[in-house]
Amino acid sequence: MLKMAADGGGKEMNEIKSQFSTREGAYKLLTHSEYSRPNRVPFNSQGSNPVRVTFVNVNDQSGNGDRICFNVGRELYFYIYKGVRKAADLSKPIDKRIYKGTQPTCHDFNHLTATAESVSLLVGFSAGQVQLIDPIKKETSKLFNEERLIDKSRVTCVKWVPGSESLFLVAHSSGNMYLYNVEHTCGTTAPHYQLLKQGNNYAVHTCKSKSTRNPLLKWMVGEGALNEFAFSPDGKFLACVSQDGFLRVFNFDAVELHGTMKSYFGGLLCVCWSPDGKYIVAGGEDDLVTVWSFLDCRVIARGHGHKSWVSVVAFDHYTTSVEESDPMEFSGSDEDFQDQIHFGRDRANSTQSRLSKRNSTDSRPVSVTYRFGSVGQDTQLCLWDLTEDILFPHLPLSRTRTHTNVMNATSPPATGSGAAVITNTNNPSTNGSNNSGASTPGSLPVALPRSNSLPHSASGSGNSKSAVSDNPIATGVSKFATLSLHDRKDRHPEKDHKRNHSMGHISSKSSDKLNLLTKTKTDPAKTLGTQLCPHMEDVPLLEPLICKKIAHERLTVLIFLEDCIVTACQEGFICTWARPGKVGLLSSLNQANSPSGTVV
Repeated sequence: MLKMAADGGGKEMNEIKSQFSTREGAYKLLTHSEYSRPNRVPFNSQGSNPVRVTFVNVNDQSGNGDRICFNVGRELYFYIYKGVRKAADLSKPIDKRIYKGTQPTCHDFNHLTATAESVSLLVGFSAGQVQLIDPIKKETSKLFNEERLIDKSRVTCVKWVPGSESLFLVAHSSGNMYLYNVEHTCGTTAPHYQLLKQGNNYAVHTCKSKSTRNPLLKWMVGEGALNEFAFSPDGKFLACVSQDGFLRVFNFDAVELHGTMKSYFGGLLCVCWSPDGKYIVAGGEDDLVTVWSFLDCRVIARGHGHKSWVSVVAFDHYTTSVEESDPMEFSGSDEDFQDQIHFGRDRANSTQSRLSKRNSTDSRPVSVTYRFGSVGQDTQLCLWDLTEDILFPHLPLSRTRTHTNVMNATSPPATGSGAAVITNTNNPSTNGSNNSGASTPGSLPVALPRSNSLPHSASGSGNSKSAVSDNPIATGVSKFATLSLHDRKDRHPEKDHKRNHSMGHISSKSSDKLNLLTKTKTDPAKTLGTQLCPHMEDVPLLEPLICKKIAHERLTVLIFLEDCIVTACQEGFICTWARPGKVGLLSSLNQANSPSGTVV
């Protein structure tokens, strides 16, 4: 069990919180909306895989179409999720499965095909297999990598390819990823591969066989485990984080490397995209959250608030704030104000469309604040705001009039390859190309503000669906010569990590043995201080809006929903936190029946 040492805070630091407040109001834990194993007994998590949670909406006519799936140890549960509306009924799971000889490690629903009568759920396992099940029909339709001929290592991440009813991607602790089609078999012999494309510390192979079989593609990425991947909102790009400490972003269809980033220390464990696909946040064994610009391919900020490894990062699409303003207009109605603070899907879609306008040539300036969160092995939840002063800290002087929240810090400009890129605010990028190293004359000095909350109104943004071809490898195979690849040895940089280090003692030695992933040949020992991994003083350091201890055991889940936030810890308790104004009928129940002293 993880033991936390209070930093001089005594009992107050160790007290588990049941509510917290931000600029938009108070978030409250709904104890009667807690999901767990039916007996509610804390799970002995020693040696088990992380608890994971996935949601799907089956659009049933009752208006209660949300379904939740979670794994605890060898068990997998599927419930109706009642959220902030009604108390959870743990005595009636729709489906429950107990596995022998292996444990579920991750899972994902296909949102395109989900109905009230049928859902397609992929489940990855610790022994390497992937199962396709329908927990509504209580059917098991297919088992992939059944004989472990494709990969024998633990499945770390499994996701349906956005926009596809049949393609899915699976990552393993071997460092490999595989693209499958549910319609194809895996074969009775080990697959043979032909090189499709090779680059800096990655290679992609096609499966060489007379008839089409799984896997369609094999990706070999970095060194050590591939811990998580995430598709961009439009489904065109894939962000991967690995135990070697690298974030790698690929063009998924073209199987080409778009850009890379190196952690400050140790492996990267989690990754997510902003709602508009412009920014990626990664977390890991350096106890930091790192914000990376997709357009500029560079680190733009780091956040320090956790005291141990960061296990999950996620953007809050519903609290991302977008403000449009006319320079000549300074009035607004009460109705406009109410619209700004409304949480909901309509607002989320509106924000999504307006986020996309940031690159347009419209003369009306658009200001945006991104909200994201993180949870870690320190049992703490952190919320962060990514604001204009961080995104564009050194605007040309002629443009600062439209962005009044730019901080004119007097820090000296950064030098060397770690220097920041100057971006035109009204049109940051017109072609999405990698413009790393570009600069604009007449810029302000590089500012290093410590930012947390700026007074933006809370609103929302939504996920955009994408259309991806079910045959991403139809062309281009013959263009690449077959090359032999050296055998790769798994690395374990986590052995060198000191869990309770202070920021001042992080050294560059953690990168000495890592392969550098730049397009130019550079000494691998010199990643620290380059654009791959800037020094701490060369990028803004974010402070969390809130940083609260919310569990007894390490946290493994953070999901932002329309009316609540969902977290889970390794003891197997899935908690619902009502957003401000969304407590509903459960508030009185919680107050009347909440146990005193501790909150699970």
